[in-house]
This record gives sequence, C-alpha cells and structure tokens, in this order.
Amino acid sequence: MNTGTERVHVAAAAIFDRTGRVLVSRRPAHVHQGGLWEFPGGKLEPGEAVEHALSRELYEELGIRVQSARPLIRIPHDYPDKSVLLDVWRVDAFSGTARGREGQEIEWLTIDSLGDYRFPAANAPIIKAVSLPDRYLITPDPGPDHEIFLNALGNALASGVSLVQLRAKQLSGQDFRALVPAVLERCQRAGARLLLNTDAALADGLGADGLHLTSERLRALTGRPPGDGLLVAASCHTVQDVRHAGELGLDCVVVSPVRQTTSHPDAMPLGFEGLRQLTEQSVLPVYALGGMQMSDLDAAFRQGAQGIAAISGLWEVPGA
Repeated sequence: MNTGTERVHVAAAAIFDRTGRVLVSRRPAHVHQGGLWEFPGGKLEPGEAVEHALSRELYEELGIRVQSARPLIRIPHDYPDKSVLLDVWRVDAFSGTARGREGQEIEWLTIDSLGDYRFPAANAPIIKAVSLPDRYLITPDPGPDHEIFLNALGNALASGVSLVQLRAKQLSGQDFRALVPAVLERCQRAGARLLLNTDAALADGLGADGLHLTSERLRALTGRPPGDGLLVAASCHTVQDVRHAGELGLDCVVVSPVRQTTSHPDAMPLGFEGLRQLTEQSVLPVYALGGMQMSDLDAAFRQGAQGIAAISGLWEVPGA
C-alpha cells in the first residue's frame, strides 16, 4: 500500500566484524515496529548526505566511527502507516567497540542465523543482500571436453567466486544431468553455491543450491518457483521484469546488458545510468551483467548494485 506521504529517508548499515558476523539491534518497544531486530541507522536530517547521516547515527547509537563503507542496497517500502526509503551501506571497517549507547540490545550474528530473528518487513531485502557475494559467475557453455571445463571452473572458484550459475544451453538434457554432480562437488568443496539455468523441478532434484530463471521463464510465472530452500535468481531487462521478480519474492536479479556484448550485439546497452534506473526500481539485490570486469565493481556499487555478474570477466582468471 502506498500511503501517499513522503518517504522517510533512513541511512542503515550492515556492519561486519573481522569474522564475517553482522551487527543487529533491537528496536525499543514503544517505537514503530518496536521489539523487532533491525540493521542500525536512523533518519537523515534535512539536506544531510547519506554518508554523513550513516557516520553520525552509528556513532550516536553504537559509539563506533566508520572507516570503510560502500552502498549495498536501497529499499523503498510502504507500511500501512508509514513509507520509508532504506539507504543501506555495508560497513567493513570501523574504530571503537560497538555498544548500545541508547540502551538498545545489540548482537553480532552469523549470516546463517539471521533467519532466526524477527525483522521489520523492509529489512528482508537487506538479509538477502548480506547473504550474497559481490560476484556472480555465469559459466560459458561446457563444450565437449568436460575436464577442461571443470578445471577452468576450479580456477575461477580458487579466485574467490562463491556464486555460480551453470548455463549449458548446448548440452542435451542427459549430458546436463550427468555434468551437474561434478560441478556441484567442486562448488561445495570451495564453499560456493550453485544455481542451475533450468526448470525448478530439475534444479531441486539434482541437489543444486538454487535456480536461475531466464527472462522468459520469469515473465511466465505467477508465483515463486517451488523448491525447499532454493535460492532463486532471474534475468531482467526491463523495469517490468525487475518489479515482477520483486513481487514473486525472488532472491536476486541480474540486469543486462550494461554494455554491448559480442554475444548479444543487437541488444541496446543500458549503460550505468540505465543500471541505476533499474536498481532504483528493485526491492531485490541486483547484479550488473554485460561486459563486466572486476574493475567495474566500484562503479556497480555506486549505481546501487549488489555487484557484477559475468562470464569471461570472471571465468578467465589472470595467470591461470
């Protein structure tokens, strides 16, 4: 529901410690969404920059000073009685010791334990964002020699990739099913999650961590694909795609093409400005795809993206 009132602009932080835990605090019982856990932060003052508000709020609330932070996700959300825009930043370095300076309860949680705590509805996309990496590898077609493919996959995983989409359009269904166990084994060994570009039943049946939907499959859906615990991503090219993915409650989207690519030479590139326009419409983490390289990460962050998705930009590991 849109209340028709101006959104309250809030700077919020996903604060990580050196072990990868994230800080949450409990809202006082007497305030809006009281008693629930949240990612700390507060309202911007008139004319205040988000970075300044973030630093001010975290010092006032927790007694810490931000040393390193970057944009993570922006979330517009309409409650029945209030509309908010959460401007969420990831804080990876800070000075001081976090404590509840306003009497609030705080806890450092592992990412896996966030689901055990009750958060306001507007915080749900933040939980998705903190649980996802900043790189999403899309494999090239495996070709006839699967050993060469698997060795290259191993190199990419060794470089730090932790989210992989197996995209194998040229393989027969039988060959695809035969290849998945070997790919899954290598991903599991590296602590990476594997999404399959196929239908939901097959992805679930083969034991993959998730499913990647083409834009055509996404547009045909009226509900989130079945599959207990499956991570579901989707390819998006338009505002309508992005909004539909959010309405279905998917976990993330891939927006393309940011740049013109040889694989889709006729597709009109969005550019980074077009990427920002789509991230502004998304309530899900967004990966930028299309000619992306590791050197594009910072630019993607500045446009509100979770990070980059790529084939060659993440598959061809330098020096491998």
